[in-house]
Order: sequence, then structure tokens, then C-alpha cells
Amino acid sequence: MSETHQLTDLQLAILRVLWDRGSASAADITEALHPSRRLAQQTIATILTRLERRGIVRHETRQRQYIYMATITEAEVRRSMLAEFTERLFEGDVAALVNHLLSNKEMTRGDLARVKKMIADHETKRGRGRSDHAA
Repeated sequence: MSETHQLTDLQLAILRVLWDRGSASAADITEALHPSRRLAQQTIATILTRLERRGIVRHETRQRQYIYMATITEAEVRRSMLAEFTERLFEGDVAALVNHLLSNKEMTRGDLARVKKMIADHETKRGRGRSDHAA
């Protein structure tokens, strides 16, 4: 994906509601976010309009009400934001990012085992799809 999707915490919170529900009105989103963010429905509607201008959400009109849907997936946003983060903070060096994460966070044996399994699974998937690994 070449497009970057840099989003604020509030924009991500709104998108999470849409990803969880599939679609929602501004009122639905306001209600869903109310326990953690006491925002006016108009604030949510304004942010949705801005996200729609960027192509991140779209709407349909149902019974004279705008119903919003995300046009991008959570995985796409994670990939885009992490790529931008890695480029800006680690000059694109993924190994430096991983090293930073491993050396600056308390990692349990379980965490390390999960990371090792992810790496092994990734290597297995990459190995299957390549014909240049002739023995």
C-alpha cells in the first residue's frame, strides 16, 4: 500500500467502532465512545466528514440518516502507520525497530516464545512461496 493513513487517537477510536460494527451513524459512534470520551455528536460528525474527504470512510443515507463505513481495514492502517513510524524514527530499519522493542520492554518468556513462533511461521510462509531456494 503506497498511501499513508496517519490518524489521531480519536480518528482511530471512531474507526474501531466502524470496524467492530461494520457501519454506524454519528449518534451510534458518539454513544459507543461516550464511556471513554464525552464528545458532542457534532464533533464526531465533523471528524467523519474529514475522514470521508480523505477516502477513509464513506456513507450511505438510510432513513434520512448518514450511516458510515470504513473503506480501509485495520490491518491497512496498522501497516501504513507502522511503516511511517519505522521510516521516521528508525530510518526504515525494521531490525532496529525490533531490537528497540525487545530491549526496552519487559518481555516474558511467553512473549519471547510467541515472537519466535511468529518469525518461524513467517519464514515458513516466505519459503513456500519462493522458488529461488533450491538445495
